[in-house]
Amino acid sequence: MAKKVLEPFIYPIDPQVHLVCGADEAGRGPLVGNVVAACVILDPSRPISGLADSKKLSEKKRDALALQIKENALAYGIGQCTPKEIDRMNILYASLEAMRRAYVNMHKTCELMLIDGNKLIPDFPLAMQAVVKGDARVPEISAASILAKTERDAQLYALDKQYPEYGFARHKGYPTAAHFEVLHKLPLLSCYRMTYAPIRKLLAEGKGIIETI
Repeated sequence: MAKKVLEPFIYPIDPQVHLVCGADEAGRGPLVGNVVAACVILDPSRPISGLADSKKLSEKKRDALALQIKENALAYGIGQCTPKEIDRMNILYASLEAMRRAYVNMHKTCELMLIDGNKLIPDFPLAMQAVVKGDARVPEISAASILAKTERDAQLYALDKQYPEYGFARHKGYPTAAHFEVLHKLPLLSCYRMTYAPIRKLLAEGKGIIETI
């Protein structure tokens, strides 16, 4: 089967002239930890080679590109929502709220925000456009994808150091067989997303919870 070629993205305004930011998130699927978003304005005079969907890059390449983005971008911001906020809002709205926080934390006003996916941030006074497969089609979104992914991975590595028996460095909180095997042996941590179906099931079975720092 021939590989599907994505249509090139056509900017509604020229990012060489206008301030255009890209936004993306990481961590919608995992059972544990924050959902993390990033917002990036690239500098046309300092192009970054190799930007792509963070999921298609090796960890080593992502880390190297994250450093370049932070050094060369006109501005970037990180935003996140905690597991408790995810449980209260649901993961879709928490992801959009994390993007809003990332934009605010960028401390720079844009004329247009390009968002990966098909949803826009509700009640946000900024021109926005959703771009399906934007992390592979729009460099600003690719850069945001890379920053969000590397930041979330760093948080999971830190959690792994605190609780090495849970294996967070390996499965990154995703619902893998190895992760479920651990959860059947150990109590839940309070940084789990309690409304996610597998965690709800464990709670219903009487699984205990340890409060994390």
